[in-house]
Amino acid sequence: MPSPSTRVASPRSSGRAAGDSRDLTLGIDIGASKVIALVVDRSGRVVRHSGRLPHANDGPAGVIDVVTKAARTCLPEGVPRQFQVGVSVAAQVDPATGMVLHAPNLRWRNLPLGKRIAEAVGGRVSVFNDARSATYAEWSWGAGVGARDLFCLILGTGVGGSAVLGGQLLEGGTHAAGEVGHIPIVSGGRACHCPSAGCFEAYVGGWAIAERGQEAVRGDSGAGRAIVARAGSVERITAHHVFLAARAGDPLAERLVSETERFLGDGAVGVVNSFNPSLLILGGGLVSGRPEWVGVVERAVRKRCQPPSAGVRVVAARLGDDAPAIGAAGLAVRNRAARGR
Repeated sequence: MPSPSTRVASPRSSGRAAGDSRDLTLGIDIGASKVIALVVDRSGRVVRHSGRLPHANDGPAGVIDVVTKAARTCLPEGVPRQFQVGVSVAAQVDPATGMVLHAPNLRWRNLPLGKRIAEAVGGRVSVFNDARSATYAEWSWGAGVGARDLFCLILGTGVGGSAVLGGQLLEGGTHAAGEVGHIPIVSGGRACHCPSAGCFEAYVGGWAIAERGQEAVRGDSGAGRAIVARAGSVERITAHHVFLAARAGDPLAERLVSETERFLGDGAVGVVNSFNPSLLILGGGLVSGRPEWVGVVERAVRKRCQPPSAGVRVVAARLGDDAPAIGAAGLAVRNRAARGR
């Protein structure tokens, strides 16, 4: 892969046939509800794409079956036996061993994911945290090209993040730097999927917005009719249904979104004060659904951050849902090259 200062054409899939298969890398992103696989060339361009395949979050075996299907959908013929595979997963991982140490929203612990995927798909598999992978992609080919100090805040099913400071992608002592979704923002607050409570993610993550929406509707079924009409039942309410109802002017949904934006501002101010980035990139499915959150965050940090940090530039990510898979492929190539393999 090129150095992070190299700008290339948009890496969205071209649909064209790839060149020499030895220059291709398979990237896989495993989220809490979906799998994406894609093949990128050495310029960072996506040349094949599996599409977005949902999974039932029913344990490692079921998810890896979907991973296998996604990989086989986009792997070209004639790919070398020892092709490189970069896997992004919503988890704390040990990239040296491919072990998932803890994946709160997938409910996995101490899973040898790299080994399992190598057995199912083949290739030389490297495993990375999804937010770190997305950050590497945005830094290399997206909204962060040329930046030396940035933070990428990912708002999806969960809340994740990763930092580039002084031109270095931070890892941390146990490869878990940037887990800002689990910074408490409400003392004694809502239970999180991690061992703590009151976390940033427990108020702003997609699963948390869904839970808060369900609770609000159960507390006032009359006020919740517009949300339930979109979801079909209280139990099926998701963040997406809350957003749709809010856009249609439903008062309960608008209140939920307004509360979420307040918590989002709280968390973003903490991130910017802590990491002092020159650039804050907002990505993930929730930002795609509420692009105005870029402005919400910008106003919060301008007003409430310490003066040295308040001038941070706030932008939307450019690579969309593909960023974690693209970044995992890039990191796999970079790390193999660094080890001379």
